[in-house]
Amino acid sequence: MKKVLIVLIALVLILPSAVFAGGSKESGNGMNLMIYTSMKENLISQIVDEFTEQHPEVSVDYYSAGAGKLMAKIATERQAGAVACDVLWTSEVPDFIGLRDEGVLMPYKSPERQYVVSTIDDPDGYFTAARLGTLGICYNTNLVKNPPKTWDDLLAPEYKNNFVIANPALSGTSMVSVAMIVENLGWDYIQKLADNGTRMGQGSGQVVDDTAAGDAYACIAVDYITLDKIAKGATLGFTYTDSMLVIPSPVAIMAGTKNEEAAKLFVDFLLSKEGQECVAASYTLPVREDVEPRLDMGLVHPDEAKERAMSLDYNALADNKEEYIERFTEIIQGGN
Repeated sequence: MKKVLIVLIALVLILPSAVFAGGSKESGNGMNLMIYTSMKENLISQIVDEFTEQHPEVSVDYYSAGAGKLMAKIATERQAGAVACDVLWTSEVPDFIGLRDEGVLMPYKSPERQYVVSTIDDPDGYFTAARLGTLGICYNTNLVKNPPKTWDDLLAPEYKNNFVIANPALSGTSMVSVAMIVENLGWDYIQKLADNGTRMGQGSGQVVDDTAAGDAYACIAVDYITLDKIAKGATLGFTYTDSMLVIPSPVAIMAGTKNEEAAKLFVDFLLSKEGQECVAASYTLPVREDVEPRLDMGLVHPDEAKERAMSLDYNALADNKEEYIERFTEIIQGGN
């Protein structure tokens, strides 16, 4: 009986320690991290899995939504005086410029930053590109036998009433793309597209679906959306024109975060070779030259993308976003 009592007492003493050791990483010396991102689910989940494997001491949660929704959430939290987000990662460069200028971001120059290739850079380190999103021409391979090589090719009779651009009021990437085209080719080019019957579609994913269904011959399309559908058997092709639409996706740490160490660890990992291999596996461009993009799917190296990229004044874009949307809509809808 005494032996049984001794064993029971020992179990009582051991169990609390065992439960504590196997419990939440938020306990003890563990760190927490909340990420707000507009990246697609399979990309952010893979990166978080790889990160936590390397850093099991960090308990990570993330909230994935469109950039506009994320900015609204952050604005509400700022008003309440409690921003839950530690790290922000989206493709809306003007948002990062605005947050930086409002003192909402914390400067951090990751040691991995030296390897980054990007079309935009914040010299003080308030944000750093963690992905190079590109848009090319998605075309229906049953309907288009000679894919366009230049922007002028899209004005050919072949694309009369059969070329689509996503609504810039619905798609942030389309809005930036329209601004790039205007700044590099002029509003006259938009008018020529309209004269050739170019249509305005819905969101970035829908215009690719419309092209796959044959409702359009071709469209301006996001790399990973198109290539994912091609990998799944869609009768689509993907190509870049002579000058490219390249949109960096910055990552930044929020000022005043209580999880600064964990946030820095995550940014370091995201910009590392391992983190960028996750980005490359998602059919988009990494920001490092030592990580191979999916060249077999039509993508190019980061250096080439930077060299061929259309220029854009993101500061001006932040102030004139609505003007681009309204004028583009007026011209395209007026021509149809």
